[in-house]
Amino acid sequence: MFIKFIQIIFLFVCFMQNSFAALKIDTWNTQAGTKVFFVENHDLPILDININFFAGSAQDPAGKEGLANLTRHLMNLGAGGINEEKLANQFSDIGAVIKGDVDLDRAYFKLRTLSSSSQKDKALTLFKNVIHSPDFPVPVIDREKNRFIASIKQAMTQPEAIANLAFMKSIYGEHPYGHDEAGSIETLQKLNQEDLKQFYKNYYLSSEASIVIVGDLNIGEAKKISESISQGLPQGNTKHKISPVTASNYVGVKKIQHPAKQAHILMGMPALKRGDKDYFPLYVGNYILGGGGFVSRLTEEVREKKGLVYSVYSYFMPLYAEGPLEIGLQTKKEQADEALAIVNSTIKKFIDDGPTEKELIAAKQNLVGGFPLRLDSNAKIVDYLSMIAFYNLPISYIDTYIQEINKVTISQIKTAFKNKIDPNKLTTIIVGAE
Repeated sequence: MFIKFIQIIFLFVCFMQNSFAALKIDTWNTQAGTKVFFVENHDLPILDININFFAGSAQDPAGKEGLANLTRHLMNLGAGGINEEKLANQFSDIGAVIKGDVDLDRAYFKLRTLSSSSQKDKALTLFKNVIHSPDFPVPVIDREKNRFIASIKQAMTQPEAIANLAFMKSIYGEHPYGHDEAGSIETLQKLNQEDLKQFYKNYYLSSEASIVIVGDLNIGEAKKISESISQGLPQGNTKHKISPVTASNYVGVKKIQHPAKQAHILMGMPALKRGDKDYFPLYVGNYILGGGGFVSRLTEEVREKKGLVYSVYSYFMPLYAEGPLEIGLQTKKEQADEALAIVNSTIKKFIDDGPTEKELIAAKQNLVGGFPLRLDSNAKIVDYLSMIAFYNLPISYIDTYIQEINKVTISQIKTAFKNKIDPNKLTTIIVGAE
């Protein structure tokens, strides 16, 4: 029975691999310079659109941290002369959904709508109002600033939020990745309508945007939609960048007092950019080290053998500049030193010796077997293609993913980790230290 089950899983994975390997991606640039990726799919009467801008929190001017986040947020709350309540109701009335967010590198908006002409056209008109003509009404700005400030005050009582903010600030110092995307109470209080209008004008440029369209329409319709979206954005040839992280801002072990019952621990350093040649060796290696959940080395050593934590993890967050390696765990305060010692020794041993052949085979099987599930819906395809488009990764990235995973060797993993990670310079933040 078990063998039969494995055979079924194998056939399913092969089928899914063939499905996404055959994914036809059309790409072009609009007349205004916007990059477009399109996948035609008529399985469901749905259209998904994602637009990304080089307008993440790393672009916040000094002293105005939180501006990128507030600008994107306010774009949903009144546009084209339509107030926030009417705007939300009009999307809802046609069954369309608009979402968006900001991270360190980018700001983005997502639209999902039914593909019938009447509903699609109405949804696109509303969507273009949001990204072309945000109103930034002063009363709404003031209200949302106060709401964000209240949220920051609340977060500063929570050990997880305290640890995360201290971790990023510690490892990045004055680099733009070191400040909180939400900003601070002081910087938010200073922001005004003109700041938001200027940020929108400077960073929501057609020349730096990328659009992904997936769903129930043909390429001709997709080109018309992408042109209409692109032409209505601010025009300009500015090429914004994020400065590289020239050196790790190592601060050793930083202890922060907190009444929480457990110590919340984060460790790491800046490590990995998108498109880095070491990406796949680090990705596969990290699955073995701490990214594979209950089958990882860290879980085996800290949880299974010692019972010091419920969970422990590690992951790389590749960004435009060097994103962090983060290792995280929670444990009883009196066990923090012991848990940390085991984590550090496990990391050092992994970097020195690399994984075993058995671990490498198991990691590849899990990563390859799980990859089709990342592309089993239009929404997931949109997200994946948006990442590829924004970071200028090869259009063949999806097709070659499994090949790249399978090519990784123990030697490559050891070399990549030694190149990127110094186990003696992992900044450690402990919130709730004794």
